[in-house]
Amino acid sequence: MGRLTDSLMSSTTLSAPRLLVHGVAGVGKTFFAAASKAPAFILCEDGLGVLKAPHFPLARSYADVIDALAALHAEDHEFKTVVVDSVDWLEPLVWAETCKIHNWSSIEEPGFGKGYAAALDLWRQYLDWLNALRDDRGMTVIQIAHTDIKRFDSPEHEPYDRYVIKLQARAAALLQEHSDAVLFANYRISTVKSDVGFNKKVTRALGSGERVLYTAERPAFLAKNRYGLPDVLPLDWQAFAAAMPKFE
Repeated sequence: MGRLTDSLMSSTTLSAPRLLVHGVAGVGKTFFAAASKAPAFILCEDGLGVLKAPHFPLARSYADVIDALAALHAEDHEFKTVVVDSVDWLEPLVWAETCKIHNWSSIEEPGFGKGYAAALDLWRQYLDWLNALRDDRGMTVIQIAHTDIKRFDSPEHEPYDRYVIKLQARAAALLQEHSDAVLFANYRISTVKSDVGFNKKVTRALGSGERVLYTAERPAFLAKNRYGLPDVLPLDWQAFAAAMPKFE
């Protein structure tokens, strides 16, 4: 019988990335994903607008989403990226399926957060399919999410507001943990203080319209990456891909 330590691997070959992109409305998250390599969209909302990209019919149920993922896994195709747009519109479908399984009238019927906890089983099933597409088919995974502003109670500082993913907290934590990079898309904004007299100053926000992608967490927003990316990149797929390490 061989030694278990003989199975240790030192390969640095990277798998295709699993990305979660969240940001303010209209900033260009879908446009960013549409520029990825050979994308196939699974739409939970009608978010493509005038963009022309291959996509499945609008998902009306959790089963529609799983069926689309299963088809990408089983069938012959040339797609290199799967895009789920958006996970916060997928969430009600997850809840509806959970209620159907447990014969609940609403996700809050069991009380004490038990409904949201039960929904995690379906979220995990969904993530397993994303992992299968990444591991078996070599597909990049992009999940798009809207953002919300919530109070953050820090154990070290006074509470403050920050941008977070617009999902129920347990589901948000699960998707964040699953992702290799959580990217926050926003407009670059600077502030200036102006004297308005009577010893008073007002702060005004200035913006050039530049759209950027933040890759590292800050007090104001949630972000992370496992690739050593620059903290800020243009919200442009080519710029992002150029900054990424190569993967197979």
